[in-house]
Amino acid sequence: MFVPLRLRVSLRKGFSSLSRGQPNSSTLFFLHFHALPPFIFLSEFTRYVCLVILLASHDDVFRTVDDTLYPSFVNWVDFLSSHRFPKMVMDNMATNAPPMEVVSQTTKAIIEIIAASHSVLIQKKSFLQLSSYLDRIIPLLHELTSIDIIAPQGLTNFLQILYHEIKEANKLITDCSERSRFYILLNCRSIAKQIDDITKQISHALSCFSFASLNISFKIRDDISQLVSEMQNANFRVAMVEEEILEKIESGLQERNVDRIYANTLLVSIAKAIGVSTELPELRKEFSKLKTELENLHLRKHDNEAIHMDQMIALLERADAASSLEDRENKYLSKRQSLGMQPLEPLLSFVCPITKEVMVDPVETPSGHTFERSAIMKWLLEADEPVCPLTSTPLDTSMLRPNKTLRQSIEEWKERNTMITVASLKSRLLSGQEEEVLHCLEQLKNLCEQREAHREWLVFENYIPSLVEFLRVKNRDIRNRALLILCLLVKGNDDAKERIAKLENSIEPIVQFLGRRIGERKLAVALLLELSKCTTVRDCIGKVQGCILLLVTMLGNTDRQAAKDAKDVLDNLSYSDDNVVLMAKNNYFRHLLERLSSDSDHVKMMMAKTLGEMELTDHNKSSLAESGVLDVLIVLVSHDDVEMKVVAIQALLNLASLKKNGQEMIKKGAVPPLLDILYQQTSPQKLRELVAATIVHLALSTIPEGSHWTPQNILQAFHAMCLSPSANAVKSKLRECSAVQTLFQLCEVDNIILRPNAVKLLCCLTEDGDEATMLEHLTQTSLETLLKLSKTSDDEQEIASTLGIIANLPNSTQISEWLLQSENLPKIFSFLPDGKNSIHQNHQLTENAVGAICRLTVQTSLQLQKKVAEASIIPLLVKLLDVGTSLTIRRAAISLAQLSGSSPMLSRQIPKHQGFWCFSALPEEACPVHQGICTVESSFCLVEAGAIPPLIRVLRKPEPDVCEAALDALLTLINGEMLQNGCKVLAEANGMPVIIKLISSPSSSLQEKVLNSLQRIFHLVDKQKYGASAQMPLVDLTQRRDSSLKSLAAKVLAQLNVLHNQSSYF
Repeated sequence: MFVPLRLRVSLRKGFSSLSRGQPNSSTLFFLHFHALPPFIFLSEFTRYVCLVILLASHDDVFRTVDDTLYPSFVNWVDFLSSHRFPKMVMDNMATNAPPMEVVSQTTKAIIEIIAASHSVLIQKKSFLQLSSYLDRIIPLLHELTSIDIIAPQGLTNFLQILYHEIKEANKLITDCSERSRFYILLNCRSIAKQIDDITKQISHALSCFSFASLNISFKIRDDISQLVSEMQNANFRVAMVEEEILEKIESGLQERNVDRIYANTLLVSIAKAIGVSTELPELRKEFSKLKTELENLHLRKHDNEAIHMDQMIALLERADAASSLEDRENKYLSKRQSLGMQPLEPLLSFVCPITKEVMVDPVETPSGHTFERSAIMKWLLEADEPVCPLTSTPLDTSMLRPNKTLRQSIEEWKERNTMITVASLKSRLLSGQEEEVLHCLEQLKNLCEQREAHREWLVFENYIPSLVEFLRVKNRDIRNRALLILCLLVKGNDDAKERIAKLENSIEPIVQFLGRRIGERKLAVALLLELSKCTTVRDCIGKVQGCILLLVTMLGNTDRQAAKDAKDVLDNLSYSDDNVVLMAKNNYFRHLLERLSSDSDHVKMMMAKTLGEMELTDHNKSSLAESGVLDVLIVLVSHDDVEMKVVAIQALLNLASLKKNGQEMIKKGAVPPLLDILYQQTSPQKLRELVAATIVHLALSTIPEGSHWTPQNILQAFHAMCLSPSANAVKSKLRECSAVQTLFQLCEVDNIILRPNAVKLLCCLTEDGDEATMLEHLTQTSLETLLKLSKTSDDEQEIASTLGIIANLPNSTQISEWLLQSENLPKIFSFLPDGKNSIHQNHQLTENAVGAICRLTVQTSLQLQKKVAEASIIPLLVKLLDVGTSLTIRRAAISLAQLSGSSPMLSRQIPKHQGFWCFSALPEEACPVHQGICTVESSFCLVEAGAIPPLIRVLRKPEPDVCEAALDALLTLINGEMLQNGCKVLAEANGMPVIIKLISSPSSSLQEKVLNSLQRIFHLVDKQKYGASAQMPLVDLTQRRDSSLKSLAAKVLAQLNVLHNQSSYF
């Protein structure tokens, strides 16, 4: 059998290219194998490939593999031609391990990679992605172990290649786990490329091997096919943060003159990216590891990588963490002492031929001449013909190249001369002559502004003590320049800050600048801001007398930057509790409030004590309350620690002296915890005295402006508290203190100022109060006094409160008898609006008057009901159903319901006819509900009073309690035997649909009453007419959780034949 034509053509092309001196990848592979001895190959197949290669250069026919193996053969030839294969051959094909053992080792290695990928810090995402690909190869390897035949040579080769790549990945991930994290980050691009290479090689191996002949399941083959596609399209990139760091390093290497601040910032960025602490000791430790890695590179003779790492380390060595301060200082002083004291003149090569000045950015022409970049660019731009100024040869800007060597030499010359200048200026600075001093300071300022390294040299030359002394001289210019230079020296330099702090009284002259002109203040606060960033200097700043006061004063400065700097200094000083207290005493409370809200109990107590002891202005008290301090202090009042309670209440007492704050404390609920402490017998006397004083201040805050503190003021204060959110707690405490008995007594005094306040407070205490307490302290005399007040008082508020007390009277037979016996009872009726007295009447008076009628119409006292009816009150109540407030309507409906409850027994029977019909008078018409003779006055009949339509209208009100009161009144018409007649009346008044709508009310008690009434009503009324509208609301109720309503709704639905009587809803 002959070699297929396609293979022959492919091989000829490869060797023909080789003969032209352009070997492609395939021919490189063939030549490599041609040079190898045959015994290193494991398979006949591989040796046969070599034989084919040797014969491929001949045109004659040769024998080779079967056509069916041709596709796999070509794929393997292409794959084996890769640049990685020579090493692969040496690593894998020299081993005689059985294929299944290779599978086992490969699987184990993959599992190790998957486990290790989670602990890698740099390129973690890439390693996890690679491990996910490898994890999807494991099912294939497991299936290969089940093949019960001799493994074909192609499978053996595939496994050996896969095992080699897995070993490479394992080695890479091990290196990333064990090596310095700094080193890994600096080489993350190389790592990403290696991961990409491994992924591509494995995908290529998977794509080249044919699994069809090995009886591999279709699912695994499909999975592998998809995996190969994903791996071939995978793109492993360096993370954005890491890429930014590498770009900064490259930029720094190109610039060549980056300073210490740049290196510090870069080192901190690296530390954050790799998860290392930014503290100096940790940075030095990691940097030391990086240097060790570099030494290992040199030992392993990885020259290219070592050179690149040397450059990076040289850049990072300028950071503080790279070397100790002492080392840098010694290095500087040693170098400076070796230079002498005279500056060197520049070499001629340093000078630009065009500008005749020392170059800054030298660029070289193709002819070898160097010019200042800006000068040669301008020359070429302005020249008629762009030629070299020295050779007149044609020159274009694209031909210019940076002369980095010359630039570095110039920078070294400048550095040498600057060191000499820095050292020589010190003696001139101390000459004492003001002009000379000013000149030297100006030179020093310029040097500091040029480079950060110059600033460090000034520190090493010990200029700081002299500069601090200059802050005390009389000459303002000298002071300001010295201050400006100090600002420049301390920026980002903790050593300079610490040197200032070590000088005796060095901070005081800086603080004094805060009280001078605006320009001096700005420089001083900027210097203090830098100093306050150093922990060792902060203590010194806070202890300088007047410093915090001046900083607080500067917060209101018109210069925004100065005000911001002052605020930042105060923020930095707030680390100390003593400083925070001092800030508060100078009217800056921000940090005190933060401590008070979120710090330890000890600190909270300290801050609260400060607030309690300070002399606060009204403005301070107001601003503190607005900032939320009241809420915090009120919480601390309930603290378990008695001492905490004391300082919190003392602070509240201090703040409560402002009337607005006292009112705010009442609203925020300060009264209940204070009353609890006041009435606890176990509370210390000092604490109770503070509480009592605080309550007095709260009471005073409720008194109108201009009033004096009198007993009635106390009543007014408690009345105000009874209207606050803490009303229930206040009322409960007052009742416990027998306040009701005292107030009943005060209602009998003749003091027209004290009595109204007592009546108003008593009205509040009797609302939803304890009936037993009322019965215990109420006498017939006190009741008569109240009724008399309603008749004699000119104070409308007092009258309204009196009526409120009567409305709140317990339902007692004894009290009802006292009411009947009173001659002043009819006066109550006069306060109901009748169209004449309602124009100027306030709502509270009407509400309480109707409330009093509610008490008079209780069904236990028929005589009181008759008095109400005889006074023609019922028609007025009916009118109020349409025009009153919600409370008035509710109370009017309750009164009508109580009266209607007595109607059945008061309705007179129609007398039987006697004698002849033609001679007798026409019979009286019977009540449609009670089937007797009814009138409004005699039987309190709602039908006769015309109350049915307005009551039905009330059912449409949104307030559930109002609707419930009206429904109670209407339901009195269908009680007992009146059911049929009452239903008829309600139906004629179109009341049924309105009642049915109440099924959907939010009030469960109202719903229950509606359901109970409908259960009776649907026995009589037309179900077809009303059932449809009731059906859906009823069904909705059966779906709710309330079991009682669900059962009632189900019973009504059963009446409507919607549910079966045996339904589970029952």
